[in-house]
Amino acid sequence: MFAGFTLTEIDVGPVRLRVRHGGAGPPVVLLHGHPRTHATWHRVAPRLAARHTVICPDLRGYGGSSKPPSDPEHTVYSKRAMAADVVALLDALGHRRAAVIGHDRGAYVAMRTALDHPDRVSRLGVLDGVPIGEALARCDARFAARWWHWFFLGQLAKPAERVINADPDAWYGGSPEEMGEQAYADYRRAIGDPATVHAMCEDYRAGLGPDRAADDADRAAGRRIACPVLFAWSERDDMIDLYGDPAAIWRDWADDVRTASIPSGHHMAEEAPHELTDVLAGFLAEDLAALSDRRG
Repeated sequence: MFAGFTLTEIDVGPVRLRVRHGGAGPPVVLLHGHPRTHATWHRVAPRLAARHTVICPDLRGYGGSSKPPSDPEHTVYSKRAMAADVVALLDALGHRRAAVIGHDRGAYVAMRTALDHPDRVSRLGVLDGVPIGEALARCDARFAARWWHWFFLGQLAKPAERVINADPDAWYGGSPEEMGEQAYADYRRAIGDPATVHAMCEDYRAGLGPDRAADDADRAAGRRIACPVLFAWSERDDMIDLYGDPAAIWRDWADDVRTASIPSGHHMAEEAPHELTDVLAGFLAEDLAALSDRRG
């Protein structure tokens, strides 16, 4: 898994991130979603590494990254805090700018990085997600029925931890056949750790609190994403059913939005890695062209 990559831990200030990185060329950061670890990218990252420096961290609280104590306002696990981790990680690895691609919860971190640190993000990729503030503003009975876990995991009374820790394998599912044996083992270690389960719930509590507030404040202020944006969705997930034209939501946030659909279920990096890699490589090709022009 991740042949030729380096696995290490990097201090980014308030937390230490477990990070796998490799390849050469313009950097791209790949951010996983819930409840995965960076290992979800193991079928994608090596292919991108043929032309890019690929950086795959575990988000704070997830996998092998550190799990700081939560705070009453849930800002410790906010996407703003996680975006700051991404920027500090780029600093530690010596990169001024990078493309940032995020899936699921990682998409919210990627978006927040582009909004809070526009000079550090050359391209933004969001996979299977719309901004948290937009999702909650459109929340109806259908959304609540399908995405009920947002509200269960986000409960302040913390019943979710008790339920999940009773049998995390049954709660989260997954299999070595779909994920790959090593990635599945890494994932099972993560979900079997009560500290990780608590941190993942805090991620959702932050989503309902400071993350939504940050999105709403940006919309009210008319802030937009300056870099090119790729929005890609899984054809067998519910983005279209819930939002009709979710790309239109992203066009309210950015002028340059490209779109792609991936023939998979939600975990596209595991289910359709070749198709996803092709889409990402095409989107990232302009960074390669810009590098070539500068050298020429």
